[in-house]
Amino acid sequence: MSEPALKIADDASASAKREKFVKLAESRTVNAIKAIRIIGKLGNRNAYDYDDADVRKIVKALNDEIEALKNRMKTTKSSDGVDFKL
Repeated sequence: MSEPALKIADDASASAKREKFVKLAESRTVNAIKAIRIIGKLGNRNAYDYDDADVRKIVKALNDEIEALKNRMKTTKSSDGVDFKL
């Protein structure tokens, strides 16, 4: 394949990957926001009994996942890999 044709193919592939990312990112983010809002409904003290420690545990778990998300988005390194050096 000639160089200009290769460039067009690479652009089309990048465009398709971008479209797929945007579609999935929007859908998954909406679903995550909805799930967080559902958890927030547990704040109804008339319906549920909980204490501050319970709230801290929930918030910590969610924050830990947000931090893990940030780290995964910053690096291209696979999280399934094993890093080993002597």
